[in-house]
Amino acid sequence: MSYDSYERKQSAYAKEQGWEYLVAGEFRRSQEPLAVHSPYDGALVGITSIPTAADVEEAVGRAQEAFKSLAGLPTYRRAEILRALAAGVEARQEEFVRLLALEVGKPVKAGAVEVQRAVFNLRYAAEEAQRLVHEFIPLDLVPAGEGRWGIVRRFPLGPVLAITPFNFPVNLVVHKLAPALAVGNSLLVKPSPRAPLCALLLGEIAVKAGLPPGALSVLPCSLAQTERLVQHERFKMLTFTGSAAVGWKLKALAGKKRVALELGGNAAAIVCSDAELELAAARCAAGGFSYAGQSCISVQRIFVHRPVYKDFLERLVAQASSLRVGNPLDETTDVGPLITADDARRVAAWVSEAVQGGAKIVVGGKREGSIYYPTVLVATQPEMRVNSEEIFAPVVTAEPYDTFAEALARANASPYGLQAGVFTRDITAVFQAFETLEVGGVVVNDVPTFRVDHMPYGGTKDSGLGREGVRYAMEEMTERRILVLSWP
Repeated sequence: MSYDSYERKQSAYAKEQGWEYLVAGEFRRSQEPLAVHSPYDGALVGITSIPTAADVEEAVGRAQEAFKSLAGLPTYRRAEILRALAAGVEARQEEFVRLLALEVGKPVKAGAVEVQRAVFNLRYAAEEAQRLVHEFIPLDLVPAGEGRWGIVRRFPLGPVLAITPFNFPVNLVVHKLAPALAVGNSLLVKPSPRAPLCALLLGEIAVKAGLPPGALSVLPCSLAQTERLVQHERFKMLTFTGSAAVGWKLKALAGKKRVALELGGNAAAIVCSDAELELAAARCAAGGFSYAGQSCISVQRIFVHRPVYKDFLERLVAQASSLRVGNPLDETTDVGPLITADDARRVAAWVSEAVQGGAKIVVGGKREGSIYYPTVLVATQPEMRVNSEEIFAPVVTAEPYDTFAEALARANASPYGLQAGVFTRDITAVFQAFETLEVGGVVVNDVPTFRVDHMPYGGTKDSGLGREGVRYAMEEMTERRILVLSWP
């Protein structure tokens, strides 16, 4: 079936009655509408509503009650629910892909990958639920421990508040939902107001998968409601994915609860002179321009060894020029819109500011409504916003370097530290980069945008704290408790 022939006006998404939000397994609506419009052409995608204060408070209370029953479920039963959830998402993959294109402007090629990743995460969480490791510790290593054993077991923390962004509104919800359910935590999801519909569709599937009543709520809350939820003492953990400014503010409000933050970045890729240049250029283009650069590990800064700089730049420009820009429902589209026209205008202003400061546009630099064309800038300075801040758009800078140590230092000269990529055949350079780069992950012969969902994922500095990836998030969402056994 062709996605671009899909008639939006007849779409099931633009429901007359609107989308209901999920309160502890029950769908409801309020009198305060929240309309979702396509970032591509502004057409109405669907209407949901902001939950009432009473519904929010009920969801919190029900999450606390459901935690006891969810934590008490046998492991095999939690695994069954996760497998049922995975099957439900997979059965409605085409629906999710269309909704991703309509709601957030994600090209259908990228949307299909996101849904497949979500299915993998749910299945993998079912497996990890059955592999959660507890420990036996001999305590008689010192005289005081003679005749004693220790058993260390992981226990779920309690109700979890998950706040998710617009850019991966299926998979990033699953990255919080799957590990929480795997260990027995109830969950309240607060999706982005720009992308609540995918989360609500996930909620519908989760209810049918057999979750205990109250174990999941999906509430597109207002800013004021969200801040109150972050401060709520009944939540034992806050897991947030989004901008650094918002994430650190919420951490300050969170009080004593555990906090995991997956925040922004301006990821660097280093291309050494011994690299396969065609591969490096193709991967940098994919990493910088896919989904219009709206990923926190999107390639933003590229440092190239001077002897191969001109050759690499020509290849990168050719790759950028070959990308098809346009309607996300068209299966041939590579780059769709930014999430709002305001974001596209912001990007245009940053690029213009860089040009006024001496930078040059090699390709791109063009805006049409909410679309910004893949852009490569050269002759930039480190202090320019296109380098020093997170642009979150299909814009990369490419600059030459003379020594590898210089490249590493320039990559580190950032408030962020999520991931970095290094293209080289030199194993000494690989280990030097691993030792030196101040990031959560170093990717060799690929871009920092590379991620498979079961690896530990997270950053340093302003890029956050804690780690995602199902097994690692399960560790974040549990606490160790020791039982000391002794005998006469």
